[in-house]
Amino acid sequence: MQDIIGQYKNTISTAANNKTPLLIRGGGTKDFYGTSINRNIHEILNTTNYTGILDYDPTELVVTARAGTSLTSLEIELLKQNQMLGFEPPHFGSEATLGGSIASGLSGPRRAYAGAIRDFILGIRILDGNGDDLNFGGKVIKNVAGYDISRLMTGSMGTLGLILEVSIKVLPIPPIELTLRMQMKESEAIEKMNQWAGKPLPISATCFYENSLTLRLSGTESAVHSAYSKLGGELISNGPFFWNSIREQTHSFFQSGNSLWRLSLKSNTPSLKLPGQQLIEWGGALRWLSCNNIDMNKIENIVRSKSSMANGNATLFRSTKKPSSVFHPPEPQMIKIYQRIKEKFDPVGIFNPDRMFRGL
Repeated sequence: MQDIIGQYKNTISTAANNKTPLLIRGGGTKDFYGTSINRNIHEILNTTNYTGILDYDPTELVVTARAGTSLTSLEIELLKQNQMLGFEPPHFGSEATLGGSIASGLSGPRRAYAGAIRDFILGIRILDGNGDDLNFGGKVIKNVAGYDISRLMTGSMGTLGLILEVSIKVLPIPPIELTLRMQMKESEAIEKMNQWAGKPLPISATCFYENSLTLRLSGTESAVHSAYSKLGGELISNGPFFWNSIREQTHSFFQSGNSLWRLSLKSNTPSLKLPGQQLIEWGGALRWLSCNNIDMNKIENIVRSKSSMANGNATLFRSTKKPSSVFHPPEPQMIKIYQRIKEKFDPVGIFNPDRMFRGL
């Protein structure tokens, strides 16, 4: 595997000398996410040949793996020890890799209750824009040394460096899970989800769609059944299938072919009157909006304006038409911070240029 790292270093050095843009790519299952890149002017730096689990100690709840390792194979190994990736990452395809999951920074239905993907990252190894081999963080949960660069790489869309290896905290699989469904209006569902968040209930996922609130209970048998008796609702037999359809966006809501917006808001934000259909996750903090592509500029202005007024932000997650900025435009002072960070890790600007914001 050291030969592969040597090849990566040579590719990066050559690209830096020639100022040739590099497109860092794993399985390609999240190519749709972020600003589109013209592959004709980018050299692809593929990570799928750098694979394998380097270290896994189930008793310590920590696994270290190479970036090209497929999420499926990693989850299979964890399953053998009755453990899982607590942030429940979406795959969006069988070729999804660990590195791609970290770079995109996406978490699944369990995120609001177990933590986001960056909360599970303990250490990371990368190659920067000079081809230097850098290590940050560690392989133990109580590591606190140095700057928290590991989390900085999470969600950076490959713009800061080539991820080589990652150490991740894992969780035991809950002994039992139940899925419940209740009929109610959106305003009531938002209120209920926020009330429940302040109580010692073993809720691990919520989803509101078409006047139906679905929630998942995870934990010990006694805790789950006690919560079920308090909350009530209809017991859903196909719970695992339902939550997988939300995580992987195979649910009918995500299959309309419309533009899909991702709104991150305070969980108690009242109902937002927006064009199209909405689906709510994460106790009210994540709101998906599906709307047509006819007048992208008008819809973008409405969605971003209302998100900002609610002290949140909006990302165009999927669309055949792209606006001026896929991600919510940051304030000018934040752009300056991003630029300074980018210059430190990628001085020539060869890694995934413009993938997040124009000029970065």
